[in-house]
Amino acid sequence: MLHALREAGVYITFEEFKGREPIVRNGKVFSVKAYDFDNPYLNAFYYSKSGGTTGPGTRVAIDLEHLSAQVPNIMISHDCHGALNLPTAIWFPIPPDSTALISILYRARFGQTPRKWFSPITNQHIHPSLVNYLIPRSFVSLGRLHGVSIPSPEFVPMDQAAVVANWASKTLKASGKCLILCHVSQAVRICVYAQEQGIDLSGTFFWSGGEPPTPVKVNEIARTGAHLIPIYIFTEVGYVGVGCPHPADCNDIHLFKDLLALTQYLRRGTSVNVPVDSFHFTTLLPTAPKILLNVESDDYGIIENRACGCPMESYGFIEHLREIRSFRKLTGEGVTLIGSEMIHILEEILPARFGGTSLNYQLVEEEDERGFTRLSLFISPRVGKINEKAVIDTVLKALERSSVSANLARAIWSQTKTLRIRRMEPIYTTRGKLMPLHLIKKSKNSEKNGDLS
Repeated sequence: MLHALREAGVYITFEEFKGREPIVRNGKVFSVKAYDFDNPYLNAFYYSKSGGTTGPGTRVAIDLEHLSAQVPNIMISHDCHGALNLPTAIWFPIPPDSTALISILYRARFGQTPRKWFSPITNQHIHPSLVNYLIPRSFVSLGRLHGVSIPSPEFVPMDQAAVVANWASKTLKASGKCLILCHVSQAVRICVYAQEQGIDLSGTFFWSGGEPPTPVKVNEIARTGAHLIPIYIFTEVGYVGVGCPHPADCNDIHLFKDLLALTQYLRRGTSVNVPVDSFHFTTLLPTAPKILLNVESDDYGIIENRACGCPMESYGFIEHLREIRSFRKLTGEGVTLIGSEMIHILEEILPARFGGTSLNYQLVEEEDERGFTRLSLFISPRVGKINEKAVIDTVLKALERSSVSANLARAIWSQTKTLRIRRMEPIYTTRGKLMPLHLIKKSKNSEKNGDLS
C-alpha cells in the first residue's frame, strides 16, 4: 500500500519535510514549513531540536506518552543484549541538547536511571538561554523529589575520556558489567584511552548512535573487550531500531516495525546521477511528534527479512536494516562525491599509512577567502610529523581506485588543488559527534564573530 501511494505521488521528500522546498505535485504547489508536520494532538512536555547535520535543526515537541510508548522495545533490546539492570552512565551534553534528558527519562521509566551524567560542555561553552540554564537543575531536583535519583551533570570534555574509562573500570570491578550511553566516536575515545592504559573493559556495553558505526570503530571498541550496541534514532520519530545481537555486519539494526513502517524508493541522490534506495518512514503511533506518511529521510541502506536466531527475532522483529548511510555529499569545484567513498580512506587507509586512529582524520568542506569550496583534511597534531604532499597523493590515488564518480572528483581536484591539509583537531558537533565528513557554513555574522556552524 505504501509503495502504491508513493507511485501515486503521496510522499514527502527530505527537503520538503525540512521546509526547505515547496511540495510540487501534479502542477500544484504547496508551501510548507517544518512545523506543518507537527502532531497537533500532543501535550508537549518540552521541545527538542534535531541535530541539524544537514541544515538548521528542526524544533520537535516531545510528549512523555511517546517516550513511554517506546520503553517496552528499549527494555527488550537491553535484555536481549544482556544490558538490562546494569550500572549506567551517560556522556551527553546539557541542554539545549536534549539527548541526555531523553536518555534519562527512558531509563527512569524501567528503573535503570544512570548513576553518572558526564557532559562534554558547560554553560560557559554555549551561553544558554535562562530556560536552558535552569533545566538541568530543575530536572535533577524534580526527579529526586519524586524518588528518582537523577545525577547532576559533571563536566568531562572530549579530550578527558579517561574519566569515563576509569568510571567503567571501577564499576566493572564492583559489578562485573556496566552500560555507557554515548556517541560512537566518544566510545572510541574511551576505548583508545583504555588501550593506552592497559584497561580491560570486558563487560562494558556501549549504547551508541548519532553516527554510523564503521568496521574500524567497532574493532577499536572490541579490542578492549567492550561491546557496541548500535542504535538508530532520530529526533522527529524517536527509536527506529536497535542493533542485532547476532549481526551480519557492524551496523545491523532490527527495525521496530510496531513503531514505524519503512519502505524504500529509488532516487538519484543529490546533484549527481547516483541512485540510492532512500528510506521513507510512516509513523504508526498516535503519540509521534511528527505525522509522517512516506516521508523521506536522508538515509539509505539495505532492508531485508532474515532469520538471525537472536532473541529479538523471537519478539517478531524480523526486519533488518544494514549498511545505513546518508546520501549527503561532499562538493568541490563542480563535482560531488558520495561521503561513504571517503570514510574508508579517512578511517583505514590514512591511519594505516601515516599513523593515528580514525579519530585523527576528518574531511571538512569549507569556503576559502574568495568563496571557492575547498576540502580541508584535518589531521590531529597528535599524529606527529607527516609529509603533507604524500597524504594528498594517497587520498587522490585511493579515489582513483574507487568509483567512476570518485575518479572524476580526483581528476578535477588534482587540477584545482581543492584538497589541502590543516594540522588541527577534528571538529566535534555540539552533541559530541565526530562526523568523518563535516560541513562548515559561513555567514556574515559568523565571520564577524569568528564562529563556524
